[in-house]
Amino acid sequence: MTATELVAASPVLVDQQKAPARKRSGNTPFDGHVSRGWQIAVTIGMVVAAVYFLLPVYWLLIASTKSTSDLFSTFGLWFSDDFTLFDNIAALSSYDGGIYWRWTLNSVIYSVFGSILTTIVSALTGYALAIYRFRGRKILLGAVLGSLLVPGTVLAQPTYVLLVEMGLNNTYAGLLLPALVYPFGVLLCYIYAQSAVPLEIVEAARIDGAGEFRIFGSIAIRMMMTGMVTVLLFAFLGSWNSYMLPLLVLTDQELMPLTVGLTGWNQASITVPGLQILTVVGSMLSIIPIAIVFVSLQRYWRSGLAAGGVRF
Repeated sequence: MTATELVAASPVLVDQQKAPARKRSGNTPFDGHVSRGWQIAVTIGMVVAAVYFLLPVYWLLIASTKSTSDLFSTFGLWFSDDFTLFDNIAALSSYDGGIYWRWTLNSVIYSVFGSILTTIVSALTGYALAIYRFRGRKILLGAVLGSLLVPGTVLAQPTYVLLVEMGLNNTYAGLLLPALVYPFGVLLCYIYAQSAVPLEIVEAARIDGAGEFRIFGSIAIRMMMTGMVTVLLFAFLGSWNSYMLPLLVLTDQELMPLTVGLTGWNQASITVPGLQILTVVGSMLSIIPIAIVFVSLQRYWRSGLAAGGVRF
């Protein structure tokens, strides 16, 4: 008897073939459908979050167009009768010999050069931890992961004491060197190197006679570029908004970044009323570089975080 005849002769098998497939209630796969109420709740939550984060920026833009008197006498979320934005920018540029633009240049130096150096060091360290196997590797990874639990403000004072002993206080190097230690960037590069740089390619390059630094510079960097751009973005943002360490290390006004300089103006505005509007306008202009960097690197940032989150 053939297999076809056997199936036809068995009513049980025939009924099983004709019966529709039943889904097990405990393992029913998700079909992608979300209830209407849940969609509305998530949308409302996103709108509330967007308003919470964008409302201060909106107020900053509106306040920058007002004079000092209108800043406190008119409604904060709408324009006044006099549009004085350009006059405020001119006053900001001429105040104290244009010190604001010197602070801006300092912030650009600290953020751009600091983030580039930080990204290179993080990529080298993360690549080495992902590719090489050596004694104490897991302990080193645990130390890097544990360092993420330590707030930066706790390390500010010891770092300042160390920089003073090295004679690097009140210098550009005093802020650039501590920025090279970035545990989050090391971990992200380590995770991304594991997924983006196959060991087979590294071994093939070694067989062809390529050195370790050449392998990293010619092959690994290109494969890790998305993760490195993500590290660059976060390092730039952290350096641009850094306040505690520059406040401790720098005493020369010519070396201060925008965060320290604008905070000083805000404190001095209690006795100098004209500084209030200058602080507002300066704060508004200071968010433009961050917005430009985020918009230009957004696609790398999103894909880099997604890849790192999946692997980790």
